[in-house]
Amino acid sequence: QVQLVESGGGLVQAGGSLRLSCAASGRTFSNFAMAWFRQAPGKEREFVAAIRWSTGSTYYADSLKGRFTVSRDNAKNTVYLQMNSLNSEDTAVYYCAASVDNGPAYLLRSGNRYAYWGQGTQVTVSS
Repeated sequence: QVQLVESGGGLVQAGGSLRLSCAASGRTFSNFAMAWFRQAPGKEREFVAAIRWSTGSTYYADSLKGRFTVSRDNAKNTVYLQMNSLNSEDTAVYYCAASVDNGPAYLLRSGNRYAYWGQGTQVTVSS
């Protein structure tokens, strides 16, 4: 059974950085796509970033490109989200998601694409 466990969230001042981790277990992920989504209070869930495990190709929400970086560690079965220059609008619960990677890249931005989700980790940015 696939399990995704996020960690690394917390309280950070505006302008600071955080690195989130998503530890994946339960199967081989070499043919999977992994993604990060976030949901702020009163707002819909939104796509943050995705990575294809096999190729390492990355995809970002246009508004976050340049500040956020997604990466993976094959040996540790872990996906990371490095977040820099954080501001109050980045305050949200961040979720890791996973799915078999068998479609076009644009589908990676849709939450409906992902079969597996972590429990989420809270990121709070104070101004």
